[in-house]
Amino acid sequence: MSNGHSGAEQRLVTPGEALGSSSGLRNGSGVVERNGKFFSTKFGYMKNVNSTISVVPTHSSYMPQSGDFVIGYIVEVRSNLWFLHINGPFQGLLPMSLAPWKVEFGESRKHLDIGDAVFARVQEVDESHNVVLTMKGVGLRKIAEGAVEAFPSHLIEIFLGKQNANLQKMREHTNARIIATDNGQIWFDGDVQAMRNVRDLLMQFKGCLNGSELQSMIDNALN
Repeated sequence: MSNGHSGAEQRLVTPGEALGSSSGLRNGSGVVERNGKFFSTKFGYMKNVNSTISVVPTHSSYMPQSGDFVIGYIVEVRSNLWFLHINGPFQGLLPMSLAPWKVEFGESRKHLDIGDAVFARVQEVDESHNVVLTMKGVGLRKIAEGAVEAFPSHLIEIFLGKQNANLQKMREHTNARIIATDNGQIWFDGDVQAMRNVRDLLMQFKGCLNGSELQSMIDNALN
């Protein structure tokens, strides 16, 4: 299909590509209208939902929001806070007041040092894009075991499934503990075979370009 629109067919488009006539249709995310035609502004898959044409990007950066559950890596240590890489355009800041331990001023490295990984939550994101993290809460801790693999953050919801149905199937299929975070990081732990099972699945799933392809692959692998 080189012109027109289809809600059933997956069409990969590039920025600037003509998507067809705009007659009787609305433009959504990733689409602009010029002289009666729609054009893509993103690299991704074209969708027609309720007469609205949009482009779903094949990959998108994680954009932190308040309440997000994340895995972060310590990249810098100061006397009273830690800077963390959280797989997004902005670093996360973890003040010692929001750490799960009593931290004396200047003793930050005794608790977390460069390269350490942690489970944390986004406390707030201000207008200057400062991302404040907290480790005060259930399940928030330094990661001392298991392994972490990066996963496309825009596909995490599909990876989890409705009410975590996909995730539960993966846990049962691999016999491993698995936790997926909002910033596209997947932690898993178990015996040697369980770890291998999870890695094999992730290697398959990470090649998917969109949610429907990922769901189909999950169904084929786990059912």
